Amino acid sequence: MKEIVLDTETTGISVKDGHRIVEIGCIELENLIPTKNKFHCYLNPERKVSEKAFQIHGYSDEFLSKQKKFKEVEDEFLEFIKDKRLIIHNAEFDLAHLNNELLLSGKGRVKNEIIDTLVLAREKFPGSQVNLDALCKRYRIDNSKRINHTALIDCDLLSKVYINLIDQKEPTLDFKDQTERTIKENVNYNSYFKKIIKPNSDEIKRHSEYLKNHLKKNYF
Repeated sequence: MKEIVLDTETTGISVKDGHRIVEIGCIELENLIPTKNKFHCYLNPERKVSEKAFQIHGYSDEFLSKQKKFKEVEDEFLEFIKDKRLIIHNAEFDLAHLNNELLLSGKGRVKNEIIDTLVLAREKFPGSQVNLDALCKRYRIDNSKRINHTALIDCDLLSKVYINLIDQKEPTLDFKDQTERTIKENVNYNSYFKKIIKPNSDEIKRHSEYLKNHLKKNYF
């Protein structure tokens, strides 16, 4: 099973206000293990970034104006996610922006199977905070690199959160338990014993004569 952990950054919240995507990040998972396959790009949104969005991701208008436009990367992006399940946190937001970009360039909507980790988290922890930072804290995932919201960093964190949400935690090595188990497997505690050898009558007689003669010499 191949899945894609996906995240986007945008110029603002709503596509109804004309906001566009400025970054797409994707990490491929195979049987829940990250592969080396990634898709990442910055995009020229052809409009200004809102002040609130800039505070979140830090991508300036000048920087983004030098990047490719969505229509220049869309075929590569669609090929990368083709026939793979998408793992997204707050999928409604990302899909709205992705579908908007695809419609603007004359393409159809995203048709992949979607798993929304925000929905999973709300079902698992009703009434609790379920944003990405809160989930990282809950699962003790190091998110110290997340100074700004950037797509690839968020994808990496989300992949770890996702594994925990579906109760498929990454295996840990318990060396103490492994050592104890190895000892038990390799040592038969009943296999060690002292063999008792009984002397015969001739040996007893000779031993008695030896003690008698030597003790007499030692004491007298």
